[in-house]
Amino acid sequence: MAVASRGGQAAPGLHGVRCDVTDPASVDAAFTEVEKALGPVEVLVANAGIVRDALLARMTDEAFTDVVGTNLTGAYRVVRRACRGMVRMRRGRIVFVSSAAGLSGSPGQANYAASKAGLVGLARSIAKELAPLGITANVVAPGPVRTAMTDALDDRQQAALVAATPLARMAEPAEVAAAVRFLASAEAGFITGAVLPVDGGAGMGH
Repeated sequence: MAVASRGGQAAPGLHGVRCDVTDPASVDAAFTEVEKALGPVEVLVANAGIVRDALLARMTDEAFTDVVGTNLTGAYRVVRRACRGMVRMRRGRIVFVSSAAGLSGSPGQANYAASKAGLVGLARSIAKELAPLGITANVVAPGPVRTAMTDALDDRQQAALVAATPLARMAEPAEVAAAVRFLASAEAGFITGAVLPVDGGAGMGH
């Protein structure tokens, strides 16, 4: 399995490959390296994401295009490259990691929410296009997750996130990973074009 990201280190036991999803040449090189080492990519999890938060009136063009370029266009690039092998094999699993913000919107995150909402349209279009070839495409939409990003928020901000969640807590990263793992598994073979919220109930009705 290759993890598409802008950098970082692989966990023990994984084959780590650096990939800048904003650079098509980097994407191609990363996949080529993975394919040489491990064979065709059978599961793709598109999880690269950045934020550049600002109120709309103060948001710069660069802040908007950087976020969309990484979160949405980057996902398009990696899935386009992964599809080569999947189409030849006539099987594959594609999972996009979106966000509850992409379904309900989020003040100060017009760029982020737009990029994450775009993943739903991308996934559902791919699902219809590739279903005859045995390839599924689905979306996981997490709410607030306890990560370094949310840990950096002040107490008031964290409390507001928890208050907006019926289960009254943030998700743990392992809970999001479990949803991704399910959609990538054989048990999810008849699921495609779906959006699976992992948000503690915050997005009900969206």
